Formats: sequence, C-alpha cells, structure tokens
Amino acid sequence: MGTSVESIILGIIQGLTEFLPISSTAHLVIIPKLFGWHAQLLNSLTFDVALHLGTLLAVLSYFFKDTAELIAGFFRGLSKRSFSADPKSRLSLLILIGTLPAGVLGVLLEKWVETKFRTPGVLAGALIVLGVVMWYAERTGSRIKKNDSLSMKDAIIIGFAQALALVPGTSRSGITISSGLFLGYDREEAARFSFLLSIPVIAGAAILKLRMFAHGVPPNDIAPLLIGTLFSALIGFLAIKYFMRYLRRHTMNVFVWYRFIFAAVIIIFFYVK
Repeated sequence: MGTSVESIILGIIQGLTEFLPISSTAHLVIIPKLFGWHAQLLNSLTFDVALHLGTLLAVLSYFFKDTAELIAGFFRGLSKRSFSADPKSRLSLLILIGTLPAGVLGVLLEKWVETKFRTPGVLAGALIVLGVVMWYAERTGSRIKKNDSLSMKDAIIIGFAQALALVPGTSRSGITISSGLFLGYDREEAARFSFLLSIPVIAGAAILKLRMFAHGVPPNDIAPLLIGTLFSALIGFLAIKYFMRYLRRHTMNVFVWYRFIFAAVIIIFFYVK
C-alpha cells in the first residue's frame, strides 16, 4: 500500500476520532502497528501536525459563526473591561479559562506523556476507564442545564477534565462531554462547549509543532501531507455535524462499547500469545 493511500486512511481516522469519543491517539498509534505500516512520514511529528491542522480547519469551519462571535465578544469585553454583561464575551472568557489547564500541562508534560504513555497497555487501559466514566455520566447526568448558565467553576472543572486527555487513549471529547453531563448539562450543549473548548488547544498544539516545518518538507512528502490534511478536515467536519445531530436523541453508549471492543483487540493483539 502506498504512502498516499495510508495517509488518506489516517486522515479519515483522525477526522473521525478527534471528535468522536473514541480517542484519536489510540487509533493513530495502534492501527499502523496492526497493519504493519512503517513509512517514516506516517510516524513523524510533521504528519501529526498536518492531521491536526485538518481537524482544526474542520472545527473552525463548522463553528465559524460561533468562533467569529466569540472573538468579537472577547474584544468587546476587553474594551469595556467587563465580560459579564455580554453572553458572547462571557462565554469567550470561560473558554479561555477552561483552556488554561490543558495548555499549561500540555507544554510541561507533552514530551514526557508521548514517550512514556504511548504503550498498548496504557492505551487499552485508558479506553476502558473512560468508557466506564462515559457510561456512568450517561446514567447519572440530569441533562437540564444549557451553556448560557455555564459558571466559572464549571468551566474550570471541564478544563481540568480536558487536561486529562493528555493521557493517550482518553479522548478529549469523551472526557469533556462526560464532565458536562456530570455537571448537569444537556448532552448536545456539553458537546458544543467541548468542541469550542478544543479550538484553542488544537490550534496551540499545531502551532507549537509547526517548527517541524522549519527545515522544509521533502518534495515526496508534500502530497501525502496535503492529502492527510484534506481528508482529516473533510471527515472531521462531517463527524462533528452528524455527531451533534446524533446526540440530540441518543446516548454515548455505542461509543462506550466500541471503546471496550477496541481495547480488547489491543490486548489480544499485543499481549495474548
């Protein structure tokens, strides 16, 4: 299989798994190993940046109006020296505050987490643990609150939950949506805040890693990188659209079972002789 075909498959996987609560890291680490893909580009930080740029484009495209209003609201809040009166100003500040835990811990711990925790055992364990958390959140959450009632405390709690997604196999969307459910938020509202909260984190991670492009990209790698980015963006957009629609009427339990099955596949493939 050629590198371009593999980059298409991984772009599709990134687009789906970045926003569905099933862990993009687990899939991007395990699937190449399952199929024996050893191309250097596919295991590089350069390719990782390309895929994350794709998902950043996806979430910015889907929430373009919301993002523009939040940016405008943030600067209105700055100019008025108050973020409390304007709902968009207030929400922009809460997103910024909720981003801080993951941003700070990401800068401090990213290299350590990526080198120590990207093992099949950790990935399988995280898939199972958060699967249980998601299932319990669905059972206990009241699902009555809307994002216009989001408090500073709730934003900080969800922000720290997002920071836990640094552990590979966790899923940023899974843990933040679950946190929203535990706090009593409507499922779709929790997902919307989760995705808006992901924008600064995905953008920050991509920007920090853009230095990988400082020395240029080999000509043979340009096409696979562009293809991976394109498919990551396209599939990511569709994943957000249909996942948001799905959550209006359904629980996340189907994804809980998927996590358990994928964890079982990892355990069998890597540990059962």
